[in-house]
Amino acid sequence: MPITTSLAGRVAEVVMDNPPVNALTVAGWFEVADAVTSAGRNPEVSAVILRAGGRGFNAGVDIKEIEAFEGYDHLIGANRGCYAAFKAVYECEVPVIAAVHGYCLGGGIGLVGNADIVIASEDATFGLPEVDRGALGAATHLARLVPQQRMRHMVYTCETATAAELHAYGSVLRVVPREVLVDEARAVAAAIAAKNPVAIRAAKASLNGIDPVDVNRSYRYEQGFTFELNLAGVGDEARAAFVEKDS
Repeated sequence: MPITTSLAGRVAEVVMDNPPVNALTVAGWFEVADAVTSAGRNPEVSAVILRAGGRGFNAGVDIKEIEAFEGYDHLIGANRGCYAAFKAVYECEVPVIAAVHGYCLGGGIGLVGNADIVIASEDATFGLPEVDRGALGAATHLARLVPQQRMRHMVYTCETATAAELHAYGSVLRVVPREVLVDEARAVAAAIAAKNPVAIRAAKASLNGIDPVDVNRSYRYEQGFTFELNLAGVGDEARAAFVEKDS
């Protein structure tokens, strides 16, 4: 199973570990959604850390899985799985702390952009290569990490941003050496878990309630353009080229 959950004190940790690059299958995205939701519903939990093993935090959807099957069932599944996972992070009943190392791409941006707090290692980079993949989506979440014009530039060019850049914007709380990333995330989680658990859950609900952007609806709107690109043949061509290049 690529998704595991552990509990220490009042802090749950959800770990994604799907070698070689932490690109998640359709089932993997739904597993993330279920794990984060279950952790948040546990009355003994006051904070959730979402992190990853391996070379990077998340490389997005498993394009090879989508291309291995005819038709669009797995493409639709990936879209629904991403939607469920992003929604679960945003609507988790307790704060979610994303601990990001290495690359955070595509669907990874959806997870991190919906997290309450982001801690990153010095080697972390963030990006949306969707245009190069013949798809669109998660600009909703990237816009929560970088300013509007920078977000647009990153979408159009598929250029990545460093953890240091996001820290300067204030969206990444701390940038630390990779070897202390998990410890730093645990320290932040512990500070939250030391508070009154009822107050923390109320604070999470209240902050979501005053959010100016409906992230679920906004992301669903973006997904519609991915299907347009598939109908136009752009998505198929881009995915096939990616698989051929990576094989």
